[in-house]
Amino acid sequence: MPRTTSSKSHSIKATPLALSELHIHLEALEKEHQSLLKQIKRKRTELKNFVEQMRSLATEIFHRATPKFKQMTDLDQEIHALFDEIFTTRKLGKQTQKNIKSVYRNLQMAGIISPKIDRKQEDPELDELFENFQQEDDFDQETAEHRHQHRETQQEWRDDSGIRKDESRKIRQTFLRLAEIFHPDKVTDSETQMYHTEIMKEINKAYQEGDLARLLEIERQHEVGEYIDNNSEDDLTRRCKTLEQQNQILKNQYDNLKRELRQAKHTPEGAMVADHRKAAKTGVDSIDQMLETIESQMNIVTEIRDFVKDFKEQKMTIQDFLSGPGILHDLNEEIMADILEQMLSELNGVVIF
Repeated sequence: MPRTTSSKSHSIKATPLALSELHIHLEALEKEHQSLLKQIKRKRTELKNFVEQMRSLATEIFHRATPKFKQMTDLDQEIHALFDEIFTTRKLGKQTQKNIKSVYRNLQMAGIISPKIDRKQEDPELDELFENFQQEDDFDQETAEHRHQHRETQQEWRDDSGIRKDESRKIRQTFLRLAEIFHPDKVTDSETQMYHTEIMKEINKAYQEGDLARLLEIERQHEVGEYIDNNSEDDLTRRCKTLEQQNQILKNQYDNLKRELRQAKHTPEGAMVADHRKAAKTGVDSIDQMLETIESQMNIVTEIRDFVKDFKEQKMTIQDFLSGPGILHDLNEEIMADILEQMLSELNGVVIF
């Protein structure tokens, strides 16, 4: 167990007799060490804040949008129920029924209502053949992918297992050193026990999360670092070696935090946070925009619901129904206008020599 002192962690109190290569090397390692601790602290805070923003935005969207999503679901179910009633209660010719089912299917394929597959209308033999083929194809792909992933995993494990063991060992050594000092059972008076208990909670949390930086911060904060004799070559060499190992672990920890933050930003929730920030800079509430979009979609679905309901109640002819609701024609014209506008803008950008 290294000797401890009440002096500031890792500080060198003794005045060196002469600057040596060890002194210079140790100074550089100390600077790198402090820089890494600061970078990790900033990145840890950035990740924590971003995750909190994702959680907060998701909660706000859930509370504000849930009523509208519920209305959309009710409309969707109502349209399906109307078509079911049409098929079961209306006396229709085979061709007419086929045409109506085509309208029903087109609404599903267009994403206006949820898909509902009628298994009775499918060819069971064809389904079975397709399922068998798909299962064999999936099995072959999964087997090949599994073998490839297994080889990659095995290689990564061989490459990284030694590093991970060294990191775990260093983290555990730091944890044990701090636990030896701050374990509540090591003191007798109640006030110090309470103080040590709170510190041990931080130590245990950092250890469970594999957070070496936090363990070292605790060590430095409470000034319980190892004493270094600045005139001892053995002490200086040991300290340099310890810092080299710690700095490598800290670099890995920093890289992991950057990767976690990058992955969080690339999730759908992370993209929403980014869009929300951009919109806020222009004074726009992105959630309000989303609710307006949902509202416009609800208006379309409501009009289609009313259209199907009118047909079910025989308020229109079969020919009028097969022509489709007017809202769909308007949407198609709008889509075509957008496509033409895009084509024209692309043509305007073409330079003819």
